[in-house]
Amino acid sequence: MAEILRCEHLTKCYHNTTALEDVSFTLQGGKIIGLLGPNGSGKTTLIKLINGLLTPTSGGIFVDGNKPGAETKKIVAYLPDNSFLNNWMTAKQIVELFDDFYADFRPELAFEMLKNLGINPDQKLKTLSKGNKEKVCLILVMSRNAMLYVLDEPIAAVDPATRDYIISTILNNYNKDSSVIISTHLISDVEQILDEVLFLKNGRLIMQKTVDDIREENGKSVDALFREVFRW
Repeated sequence: MAEILRCEHLTKCYHNTTALEDVSFTLQGGKIIGLLGPNGSGKTTLIKLINGLLTPTSGGIFVDGNKPGAETKKIVAYLPDNSFLNNWMTAKQIVELFDDFYADFRPELAFEMLKNLGINPDQKLKTLSKGNKEKVCLILVMSRNAMLYVLDEPIAAVDPATRDYIISTILNNYNKDSSVIISTHLISDVEQILDEVLFLKNGRLIMQKTVDDIREENGKSVDALFREVFRW
């Protein structure tokens, strides 16, 4: 598979705080990657850099060979950790908005997933439960035929049943030639779908390994290794 994301000595500082320091790695297409680390490790900063919401202090970041910007937004589908939807809009209006905005958006898939969830497209978001709002956000992102999906804590604030739905939606609806980056603390819930993991600690990349290599070399699950590496 071709390279989809490359970071070269990537550093990001906020005033006197270094959020990321000298981070270098390459990710290939066709993989589901876990971006793992405790709070304050730099995960969200990295995600915002990938999406062009921040600029590096030094070093480089390249999505499909390009620096984050207008071109990369065409191929990156981003799910932030907070809802980005307007409560006064209906699900149908938001689907139509995404269809107008993104050339790779698949409205028929979005409406199919809404139907499967029993969500009325004409229902305003403010009338939906928190879990259903989270599902709508995910549906919009996964209905794009993107090259890279970047999901920041997609299962953090939902119940176990919704968590299972979100994981199955991710697994069944992304382009198999593309890659998915999932930032999460709930490793045991997503481990079964991960191909590879990145461990961040205090802004530094301390590990990049495939899940198979972790199990073979360490004789333990990703969740168990994470708990060992980040034990206080």
